[in-house]
Amino acid sequence: MYPRVSVNIVAWNGMKFIPELLESIFAQTFVDFSVLIVDNGSSDGAEAYVREHFPQVAFLRNARNLGFAPAHNQAIRYAIEHWNENDLSDRFVLVTNQDLIITPTFLEEIVRAAESEPKVGSFQGKLRRAYTENPQDEVFREVVRSERIDSTGLMPHRNRTFTDRGAGEMDDGQFDESTDIFGPTGALALYRASALRDARYRDEFFDQDFFSYKEDADLAWRLRHLGWTSRYVPSAVAYHYRGMFGKERMGWVERIRNRRGKSPVRNWYSTRNHLLLLMKNQRIWSGLLVSPWIFWFELRRFVYVLFLETSTVRAYLAALGLFPAMARKRADLWKKRASRNASKAL
Repeated sequence: MYPRVSVNIVAWNGMKFIPELLESIFAQTFVDFSVLIVDNGSSDGAEAYVREHFPQVAFLRNARNLGFAPAHNQAIRYAIEHWNENDLSDRFVLVTNQDLIITPTFLEEIVRAAESEPKVGSFQGKLRRAYTENPQDEVFREVVRSERIDSTGLMPHRNRTFTDRGAGEMDDGQFDESTDIFGPTGALALYRASALRDARYRDEFFDQDFFSYKEDADLAWRLRHLGWTSRYVPSAVAYHYRGMFGKERMGWVERIRNRRGKSPVRNWYSTRNHLLLLMKNQRIWSGLLVSPWIFWFELRRFVYVLFLETSTVRAYLAALGLFPAMARKRADLWKKRASRNASKAL
Protein backbone atom coordinates (compact mmCIF):
# COMPACT_ATOMS: atom_id res chain seq x y z
CA MET A 1 0.00 0.00 0.00
CA TYR A 2 1.30 3.46 -0.93
CA PRO A 3 2.24 5.52 2.20
CA ARG A 4 -0.27 8.00 3.63
CA VAL A 5 1.99 11.03 3.23
CA SER A 6 3.80 11.95 0.03
CA VAL A 7 6.71 14.28 0.75
CA ASN A 8 7.18 16.18 -2.51
CA ILE A 9 10.34 18.20 -3.13
CA VAL A 10 10.94 20.39 -6.16
CA ALA A 11 14.67 20.90 -6.66
CA TRP A 12 16.69 23.20 -8.85
CA ASN A 13 20.46 23.26 -8.36
CA GLY A 14 19.96 22.70 -4.64
CA MET A 15 22.77 20.30 -3.79
CA LYS A 16 23.95 22.52 -0.95
CA PHE A 17 20.58 21.94 0.75
CA ILE A 18 19.34 18.51 -0.35
CA PRO A 19 21.58 16.25 1.80
CA GLU A 20 20.57 18.01 5.02
CA LEU A 21 16.89 18.10 4.02
CA LEU A 22 16.77 14.39 3.23
CA GLU A 23 18.60 13.50 6.42
CA SER A 24 16.01 15.45 8.43
CA ILE A 25 13.16 13.77 6.56
CA PHE A 26 14.42 10.26 7.20
CA ALA A 27 14.96 11.07 10.88
CA GLN A 28 11.19 11.52 11.36
CA THR A 29 9.36 9.74 14.18
CA PHE A 30 6.39 9.34 11.78
CA VAL A 31 7.37 6.79 9.15
CA ASP A 32 4.33 6.23 6.91
CA PHE A 33 5.61 8.44 4.11
CA SER A 34 7.33 8.33 0.74
CA VAL A 35 9.63 10.94 -0.80
CA LEU A 36 9.51 12.15 -4.38
CA ILE A 37 11.96 14.69 -5.82
CA VAL A 38 11.04 16.47 -9.04
CA ASP A 39 14.22 18.02 -10.40
CA ASN A 40 13.84 20.99 -12.73
CA GLY A 41 16.85 20.37 -14.96
CA SER A 42 19.60 20.82 -12.37
CA SER A 43 23.26 20.62 -13.37
CA ASP A 44 24.76 20.15 -9.91
CA GLY A 45 24.84 16.36 -9.64
CA ALA A 46 21.80 16.10 -7.36
CA GLU A 47 20.37 13.08 -9.16
CA ALA A 48 23.56 11.01 -8.83
CA TYR A 49 23.86 11.95 -5.16
CA VAL A 50 20.26 11.02 -4.33
CA ARG A 51 20.39 7.72 -6.20
CA GLU A 52 23.59 6.74 -4.39
CA HIS A 53 22.80 7.90 -0.85
CA PHE A 54 18.97 7.77 -0.74
CA PRO A 55 17.89 5.01 -3.16
CA GLN A 56 14.46 4.86 -1.49
CA VAL A 57 13.66 8.32 -2.90
CA ALA A 58 11.74 8.44 -6.18
CA PHE A 59 13.44 10.87 -8.56
CA LEU A 60 11.79 12.51 -11.56
CA ARG A 61 14.01 14.67 -13.75
CA ASN A 62 12.70 17.37 -16.07
CA ALA A 63 14.83 18.45 -19.01
CA ARG A 64 14.43 22.13 -18.08
CA ASN A 65 13.16 24.36 -15.30
CA LEU A 66 9.37 24.07 -15.49
CA GLY A 67 8.83 26.25 -12.41
CA PHE A 68 7.50 25.59 -8.91
CA ALA A 69 3.84 25.10 -9.82
CA PRO A 70 4.14 22.69 -12.79
CA ALA A 71 6.77 20.57 -11.04
CA HIS A 72 4.73 20.24 -7.86
CA ASN A 73 1.70 19.37 -9.96
CA GLN A 74 3.67 16.48 -11.43
CA ALA A 75 4.45 15.25 -7.92
CA ILE A 76 0.88 15.65 -6.66
CA ARG A 77 -0.55 13.79 -9.65
CA TYR A 78 1.97 10.99 -9.08
CA ALA A 79 0.88 10.62 -5.44
CA ILE A 80 -2.87 10.78 -6.08
CA GLU A 81 -2.59 8.20 -8.86
CA HIS A 82 -1.05 5.79 -6.33
CA TRP A 83 -3.81 6.25 -3.75
CA ASN A 84 -7.26 4.70 -3.73
CA GLU A 85 -9.87 7.27 -4.73
CA ASN A 86 -11.89 6.52 -1.57
CA ASP A 87 -8.92 7.12 0.75
CA LEU A 88 -8.03 10.68 -0.24
CA SER A 89 -9.53 12.27 2.86
CA ASP A 90 -6.91 10.41 4.90
CA ARG A 91 -3.96 10.94 2.53
CA PHE A 92 -1.67 13.96 2.54
CA VAL A 93 0.83 15.79 0.38
CA LEU A 94 3.69 17.68 2.00
CA VAL A 95 4.83 20.39 -0.42
CA THR A 96 8.47 21.02 0.42
CA ASN A 97 11.11 23.54 -0.63
CA GLN A 98 14.64 22.26 -1.08
CA ASP A 99 16.13 24.74 1.42
CA LEU A 100 14.55 23.37 4.60
CA ILE A 101 15.40 21.36 7.70
CA ILE A 102 12.48 19.71 9.49
CA THR A 103 12.65 18.64 13.12
CA PRO A 104 12.20 14.92 13.93
CA THR A 105 8.62 15.23 15.15
CA PHE A 106 7.39 17.57 12.41
CA LEU A 107 5.41 14.99 10.45
CA GLU A 108 4.08 13.31 13.58
CA GLU A 109 2.73 16.60 14.94
CA ILE A 110 1.22 17.94 11.73
CA VAL A 111 -0.36 14.62 10.69
CA ARG A 112 -1.86 14.25 14.19
CA ALA A 113 -3.48 17.67 13.75
CA ALA A 114 -4.76 16.68 10.31
CA GLU A 115 -6.27 13.46 11.66
CA SER A 116 -8.11 15.33 14.40
CA GLU A 117 -9.59 17.98 12.05
CA PRO A 118 -10.98 16.22 8.95
CA LYS A 119 -12.73 19.35 7.66
CA VAL A 120 -9.46 21.27 7.37
CA GLY A 121 -7.82 21.19 3.96
CA SER A 122 -4.31 22.43 4.68
CA PHE A 123 -1.87 22.83 7.55
CA GLN A 124 1.12 25.01 8.35
CA GLY A 125 3.82 24.39 10.93
CA LYS A 126 6.03 26.93 12.66
CA LEU A 127 8.81 27.93 10.28
CA ARG A 128 11.87 29.55 11.78
CA ARG A 129 14.84 30.92 9.89
CA ALA A 130 18.15 29.19 9.40
CA TYR A 131 21.38 30.58 8.06
CA THR A 132 24.97 29.45 7.56
CA GLU A 133 27.96 31.00 9.28
CA ASN A 134 31.32 30.78 7.46
CA PRO A 135 29.72 29.09 4.42
CA GLN A 136 32.99 29.01 2.44
CA ASP A 137 34.99 27.32 5.21
CA GLU A 138 34.52 23.55 5.40
CA VAL A 139 36.06 23.40 8.88
CA PHE A 140 34.21 26.27 10.55
CA ARG A 141 30.99 26.15 8.54
CA GLU A 142 28.04 26.06 10.91
CA VAL A 143 24.29 25.92 10.40
CA VAL A 144 22.45 28.20 12.81
CA ARG A 145 18.85 27.34 13.59
CA SER A 146 17.56 30.65 14.82
CA GLU A 147 14.65 31.72 16.99
CA ARG A 148 13.47 34.19 14.37
CA ILE A 149 10.14 33.45 12.69
CA ASP A 150 10.04 32.87 8.95
CA SER A 151 6.32 32.08 8.61
CA THR A 152 3.34 30.92 10.61
CA GLY A 153 0.99 31.06 7.65
CA LEU A 154 -0.15 33.45 4.94
CA MET A 155 -1.72 36.68 6.17
CA PRO A 156 -4.04 38.62 3.81
CA HIS A 157 -4.28 42.42 3.82
CA ARG A 158 -7.02 44.79 2.70
CA ASN A 159 -5.08 45.73 -0.43
CA ARG A 160 -5.18 42.01 -1.33
CA THR A 161 -1.49 41.42 -0.82
CA PHE A 162 -0.23 38.53 1.28
CA THR A 163 2.68 38.30 3.69
CA ASP A 164 4.07 35.62 5.98
CA ARG A 165 2.53 35.95 9.43
CA GLY A 166 5.17 36.83 12.01
CA ALA A 167 8.01 37.04 9.47
CA GLY A 168 11.13 38.54 11.01
CA GLU A 169 9.86 38.50 14.62
CA MET A 170 11.75 36.74 17.38
CA ASP A 171 9.90 33.66 18.59
CA ASP A 172 8.92 34.63 22.14
CA GLY A 173 5.93 32.32 22.34
CA GLN A 174 3.50 34.70 20.63
CA PHE A 175 2.76 32.03 18.01
CA ASP A 176 2.46 29.02 20.30
CA GLU A 177 -1.31 28.60 19.96
CA SER A 178 -2.95 26.67 17.15
CA THR A 179 -5.26 28.87 15.12
CA ASP A 180 -7.06 29.16 11.80
CA ILE A 181 -5.04 30.89 9.09
CA PHE A 182 -5.75 32.00 5.53
CA GLY A 183 -3.49 29.30 4.15
CA PRO A 184 0.01 27.81 4.38
CA THR A 185 3.14 29.12 2.74
CA GLY A 186 4.26 27.04 -0.21
CA ALA A 187 7.70 26.61 1.36
CA LEU A 188 6.34 23.83 3.58
CA ALA A 189 2.64 22.99 3.50
CA LEU A 190 0.60 19.88 4.26
CA TYR A 191 -2.48 19.47 2.04
CA ARG A 192 -5.26 16.93 2.40
CA ALA A 193 -5.40 15.01 -0.87
CA SER A 194 -9.21 15.29 -1.06
CA ALA A 195 -8.92 19.09 -0.78
CA LEU A 196 -6.38 19.17 -3.61
CA ARG A 197 -8.68 17.03 -5.72
CA ASP A 198 -11.52 19.44 -4.97
CA ALA A 199 -9.52 22.49 -6.05
CA ARG A 200 -8.18 20.81 -9.17
CA TYR A 201 -8.63 22.47 -12.57
CA ARG A 202 -8.08 19.89 -15.31
CA ASP A 203 -4.64 18.50 -14.40
CA GLU A 204 -3.58 21.49 -12.26
CA PHE A 205 -3.54 21.86 -8.49
CA PHE A 206 -1.20 24.82 -8.29
CA ASP A 207 -1.94 27.12 -11.22
CA GLN A 208 0.66 26.31 -13.88
CA ASP A 209 0.29 29.72 -15.51
CA PHE A 210 1.85 31.22 -12.37
CA PHE A 211 5.11 29.28 -12.96
CA SER A 212 6.54 30.47 -9.61
CA TYR A 213 5.57 32.94 -6.85
CA LYS A 214 2.14 33.48 -5.26
CA GLU A 215 0.77 30.11 -6.39
CA ASP A 216 0.44 29.21 -2.70
CA ALA A 217 -1.82 32.23 -2.07
CA ASP A 218 -3.88 31.34 -5.13
CA LEU A 219 -4.42 27.76 -3.96
CA ALA A 220 -5.24 28.93 -0.43
CA TRP A 221 -7.82 31.41 -1.75
CA ARG A 222 -9.41 28.79 -4.03
CA LEU A 223 -9.67 26.30 -1.18
CA ARG A 224 -11.38 28.91 0.99
CA HIS A 225 -13.87 29.66 -1.79
CA LEU A 226 -14.69 25.94 -1.80
CA GLY A 227 -15.27 25.82 1.96
CA TRP A 228 -11.93 24.39 3.11
CA THR A 229 -10.13 25.98 6.05
CA SER A 230 -6.47 26.01 7.02
CA ARG A 231 -4.81 25.43 10.39
CA TYR A 232 -1.56 26.52 11.99
CA VAL A 233 0.18 23.80 14.05
CA PRO A 234 2.88 25.39 16.26
CA SER A 235 4.25 22.09 17.56
CA ALA A 236 5.38 21.15 14.02
CA VAL A 237 8.66 23.04 13.71
CA ALA A 238 10.98 23.42 10.72
CA TYR A 239 13.77 25.75 9.60
CA HIS A 240 14.01 27.67 6.34
CA TYR A 241 17.24 29.05 4.92
CA ARG A 242 16.17 32.64 4.46
CA GLY A 243 18.93 34.55 6.27
CA MET A 244 18.75 36.55 9.48
CA PHE A 245 16.71 39.67 8.98
CA GLY A 246 14.73 41.76 11.37
CA LYS A 247 11.04 42.43 11.59
CA GLU A 248 9.63 43.00 8.13
CA ARG A 249 7.67 46.18 8.73
CA MET A 250 9.48 48.68 6.54
CA GLY A 251 8.96 52.23 5.45
CA TRP A 252 8.70 53.07 1.76
CA VAL A 253 12.45 53.76 1.42
CA GLU A 254 13.32 50.38 2.96
CA ARG A 255 10.71 48.67 0.78
CA ILE A 256 12.25 50.14 -2.37
CA ARG A 257 15.73 49.04 -1.29
CA ASN A 258 14.42 45.58 -0.47
CA ARG A 259 12.70 45.22 -3.83
CA ARG A 260 15.71 46.50 -5.78
CA GLY A 261 17.84 43.90 -4.03
CA LYS A 262 15.71 41.06 -5.37
CA SER A 263 16.00 39.27 -8.70
CA PRO A 264 14.38 41.10 -11.65
CA VAL A 265 12.86 37.76 -12.67
CA ARG A 266 11.32 37.36 -9.22
CA ASN A 267 9.90 40.90 -9.32
CA TRP A 268 8.44 40.28 -12.80
CA TYR A 269 6.65 37.08 -11.78
CA SER A 270 5.55 38.54 -8.46
CA THR A 271 3.95 41.55 -10.18
CA ARG A 272 2.28 39.52 -12.91
CA ASN A 273 1.04 36.81 -10.58
CA HIS A 274 -0.44 39.29 -8.13
CA LEU A 275 -2.69 40.52 -10.95
CA LEU A 276 -3.57 36.95 -11.94
CA LEU A 277 -4.45 36.25 -8.32
CA LEU A 278 -6.98 39.10 -8.31
CA MET A 279 -8.44 38.12 -11.69
CA LYS A 280 -9.15 34.60 -10.51
CA ASN A 281 -10.20 35.00 -6.92
CA GLN A 282 -11.43 38.47 -6.01
CA ARG A 283 -15.21 38.57 -5.63
CA ILE A 284 -16.82 41.68 -7.09
CA TRP A 285 -18.78 42.95 -4.08
CA SER A 286 -16.09 42.34 -1.48
CA GLY A 287 -13.60 43.86 -3.91
CA LEU A 288 -15.67 47.04 -4.07
CA LEU A 289 -15.54 47.32 -0.29
CA VAL A 290 -11.74 47.30 -0.25
CA SER A 291 -11.24 49.03 -3.61
CA PRO A 292 -9.63 52.17 -2.10
CA TRP A 293 -6.84 50.09 -0.57
CA ILE A 294 -6.41 48.00 -3.72
CA PHE A 295 -6.36 51.07 -5.97
CA TRP A 296 -3.83 52.95 -3.82
CA PHE A 297 -1.49 49.95 -3.64
CA GLU A 298 -1.71 49.20 -7.35
CA LEU A 299 -1.22 52.85 -8.30
CA ARG A 300 1.95 53.16 -6.21
CA ARG A 301 3.36 49.94 -7.59
CA PHE A 302 2.60 50.88 -11.19
CA VAL A 303 4.28 54.28 -10.81
CA TYR A 304 7.29 52.63 -9.20
CA VAL A 305 7.58 50.05 -11.96
CA LEU A 306 7.06 52.63 -14.70
CA PHE A 307 9.91 54.85 -13.54
CA LEU A 308 12.26 52.70 -11.44
CA GLU A 309 11.78 49.10 -12.62
CA THR A 310 11.06 49.27 -16.33
CA SER A 311 12.00 45.60 -16.82
CA THR A 312 8.75 44.72 -15.01
CA VAL A 313 6.43 46.86 -17.18
CA ARG A 314 5.79 43.96 -19.52
CA ALA A 315 4.43 41.95 -16.58
CA TYR A 316 1.23 44.00 -16.87
CA LEU A 317 0.91 43.11 -20.54
CA ALA A 318 1.62 39.46 -19.76
CA ALA A 319 -1.15 39.47 -17.16
CA LEU A 320 -3.60 40.91 -19.67
CA GLY A 321 -2.59 38.23 -22.16
CA LEU A 322 -3.52 35.56 -19.61
CA PHE A 323 -6.90 37.12 -18.82
CA PRO A 324 -8.88 34.60 -20.97
CA ALA A 325 -7.22 31.68 -19.19
CA MET A 326 -7.88 33.24 -15.78
CA ALA A 327 -11.52 33.86 -16.76
CA ARG A 328 -11.96 30.18 -17.62
CA LYS A 329 -10.42 29.07 -14.36
CA ARG A 330 -12.49 31.58 -12.40
CA ALA A 331 -15.67 30.31 -14.07
CA ASP A 332 -14.77 26.74 -13.17
CA LEU A 333 -14.14 27.75 -9.55
CA TRP A 334 -17.43 29.65 -9.29
CA LYS A 335 -19.30 26.71 -10.81
CA LYS A 336 -17.84 24.39 -8.17
CA ARG A 337 -18.65 26.90 -5.44
CA ALA A 338 -22.27 27.26 -6.59
CA SER A 339 -22.66 23.48 -6.77
CA ARG A 340 -21.26 23.13 -3.26
CA ASN A 341 -23.62 25.77 -1.87
CA ALA A 342 -26.60 24.17 -3.62
CA SER A 343 -25.74 20.78 -2.10
CA LYS A 344 -25.58 22.31 1.38
CA ALA A 345 -28.97 23.92 0.90
CA LEU A 346 -30.66 20.59 0.18
